[in-house]
Amino acid sequence: MRKKNAGASAALLLAVFLAALTMLSIGALTQAQDESQANSPTGNPLMLGLDVAREIVEEERGAPLTAVRWRYYEDDWSSLLSWQRYGAFGIDNCVAEVPVVLKRRDILFGWTFSIMDVSGKEYQVRVSYDLAEAVLCDEVLVPPQYGGPVSAESPADEPAPAAPASAAAGPAGFALGGHIAGFDQTAVNAMRQAGMTWVKKQVRHGGGGDIIAQAHNAGFKVLIGALGNKQRLAADFNGYVGDFAQFVAALARNGADAIEVWNEPNIEREWPRGQINGARYVELLRAAYTAIKAANPSTLVISGAPAPTGFFQAGCAAEGCNDDVFMQQMAQAGAANYLDCVGVHYNSGLTPPDARSGAPVGSPGHYSWYLPNMMSVYRNPFPTRPLCFTELGYLTGEGIGALPGGFSWASGITLANQAQWLAGAVNVARSSGYVQLLIVWNVNFTAWGADPQAGYAMLRPGGACPACDSLGAAMRG
Repeated sequence: MRKKNAGASAALLLAVFLAALTMLSIGALTQAQDESQANSPTGNPLMLGLDVAREIVEEERGAPLTAVRWRYYEDDWSSLLSWQRYGAFGIDNCVAEVPVVLKRRDILFGWTFSIMDVSGKEYQVRVSYDLAEAVLCDEVLVPPQYGGPVSAESPADEPAPAAPASAAAGPAGFALGGHIAGFDQTAVNAMRQAGMTWVKKQVRHGGGGDIIAQAHNAGFKVLIGALGNKQRLAADFNGYVGDFAQFVAALARNGADAIEVWNEPNIEREWPRGQINGARYVELLRAAYTAIKAANPSTLVISGAPAPTGFFQAGCAAEGCNDDVFMQQMAQAGAANYLDCVGVHYNSGLTPPDARSGAPVGSPGHYSWYLPNMMSVYRNPFPTRPLCFTELGYLTGEGIGALPGGFSWASGITLANQAQWLAGAVNVARSSGYVQLLIVWNVNFTAWGADPQAGYAMLRPGGACPACDSLGAAMRG
């Protein structure tokens, strides 16, 4: 049984939904309410969803609900449990009478409501976040982590939902590493001097084996930044997601200690234009996570860090999404279940790493100028997951030349600033208690042009490395 649009316009719903984000605990929230609360007038999208669910139950009963108990949770309809029972993913996979070929596999996330009438009979209804689609399930199927079937007991007596098992995955404590252009002895020596135990290398779909062996032979753990092919993704999303999942699974089998799934998927440089959305990315992340853990459960899965930006005035456009909006979209889509660590890029610092204001730019208010503000923005959607900085760097042209126009904001940063601020960033990240890994961008890149990668490098022209000493001291401190 299905129900179509609940009557709220998409634009109004989006505004209401964003306003209500702070009221919802993503992925693991349960509630029990009585009828008087359920009938209270409100614009809360959750309550609108409950209205949709009640209408379907009333249609099934052929009579109104006079007194009910209910609970909900934000659901992922691609779970293996649902697959095993009904043989398909999507909102319809709790209804056996809908043929597999007709099940709507594109609707994977929303609310699941369990409603008990006055006689004690229980119903379960799934409602998409936009309220446009809903379905009455054949049976009440509540995952154990959400407390099991609804009972008539007081909600205060119900156990709190357990965190997903992956919360404990990955290495303990705080670790430091560096992003390398090439794995040579000079880079190895600099990284050891800096107290680094991890190395990062980005690899294109199909590569990556050599760097894993090189890193391990040199005594480093290795993070592979797995880069995909956006053209193939645009041409055949589902087909390419499967291919990409097999690629990252092979990296895990070959011994990758961590894998960052894609790079900056919130901008069209890295993801197909017109398809940029955190929920869409989670579809790929879910497939990659499942394949990686099947191949090597100890491999740390890091979500692809978005590009820090406030460029898109509406939050999202065909060309991309602001990273804070993108992260919220990921959280809404259940990303916390498919990552061990939240990927972060921080490469536009203009102030000491403990500063929260005062960047010498025309619009100094954006969080991306300040490390603590950036950490808060990324921590808020995923309070149960650590952060992993897969790129953190400070740009300076000292000893190289004038910075290109797009990076002129960093013209006042010196080599001494870079060394001091990288060490300070280690102290801020480690003392937070929720940053697990910090990868310095970068160790030894030499490109100098429109993208001045050499200006971020720890190793400077001539072989000096001021940051090596300061980082080493910070890691020993």
